Amino acid sequence: MSAEDVDGRFAQGWGGVSPNGVHVNVLLARRGGPTAAVVAGAFTNPSAGITPVLASVGESQQTYETLHPPTVIVNKTPPAGDTHEKLLFGACASGISRGVLDAVAQGAVDADQDTLVLVSLWLDSAADDETTVCANARTATSAAVREAAGGRDGEAVARLVRDRDSVRHPFYDGE
Repeated sequence: MSAEDVDGRFAQGWGGVSPNGVHVNVLLARRGGPTAAVVAGAFTNPSAGITPVLASVGESQQTYETLHPPTVIVNKTPPAGDTHEKLLFGACASGISRGVLDAVAQGAVDADQDTLVLVSLWLDSAADDETTVCANARTATSAAVREAAGGRDGEAVARLVRDRDSVRHPFYDGE
């Protein structure tokens, strides 16, 4: 698959279990396209409690390096206190960066300025273990970026269609 083919591809990923589990939605874009405009819009239009950040890594703030591909992280819910905020912008951001770099190392996406990654992030407000949260964010992000870039397994898609009348969701108790 060429790098241009990733534009506008979505996926989701989950890592770990609550309360330290992490859920992400990923959107891949190509610079200059309409999907990249959506990513730029998400980055430049924060709202109360929802803070888009450009993923960067480094030992200190003074040594930050921009992640390639550039990755914009947006939390889905406002931070629920100081610990939750630190986990969102520390452990989750580190794990997301590692997950994106895992996908690059596996050849799913290119590490360039032309590929953009938007990660929408959810973390349980009761999360409390930064090492576990970081690992779970990495797992979720790597899986989501790889799925967005490469698509779902055909057998898994066929199973969902076949079993469509019995698919479940953890927040739905009906039949």
